[in-house]
Amino acid sequence: MIQVRVLGIALDAARQHIVLLKPLLEEPGEGSVLPIWIGAQEATSILLAVSGEHPPRPLTHDLMKTLLDTVGAQVERVEVTRIDEGTFFAELTLTTPAGPLVLDTRPSDAVALAVRTEAPLFVAQELLDEAGIPAEVAEPRTGAAEPRTEEEKLDEFKRFLEDVDPEDFQG
Repeated sequence: MIQVRVLGIALDAARQHIVLLKPLLEEPGEGSVLPIWIGAQEATSILLAVSGEHPPRPLTHDLMKTLLDTVGAQVERVEVTRIDEGTFFAELTLTTPAGPLVLDTRPSDAVALAVRTEAPLFVAQELLDEAGIPAEVAEPRTGAAEPRTEEEKLDEFKRFLEDVDPEDFQG
């Protein structure tokens, strides 16, 4: 398992939301980024948590965190474990008063909860190898010989999103 962070949320050509996960120890513009297609509500929830903003009323993932806190449970870690026919699978590991508990979950919900609880996020190396995209497409490279403008970087990423198809990532 490789520890990752949320690089951001993007939209593909069909205006579907994608959460981008980047290995923690890789430099900007290097390595791979794992794109996972998610729903609009989950994308909003992740964006709010990453930015540190708090909605006027708790979202579902805020409620989940409150419930865990109330019963004395903690999110130990989140793992995006596999892809099967284009669907990603994840596991949420909890520490509870009754002992450890591993739950099957959608990656979008697990990421939204991990960001809120500051739990570490992991991705199976095989997923990065199989479904990862080059980081240079999703983020700028530091120390590049020819600096690109933000507009050029955005145009390149848009071109990638226009050509990408979720079926490209089927196992």
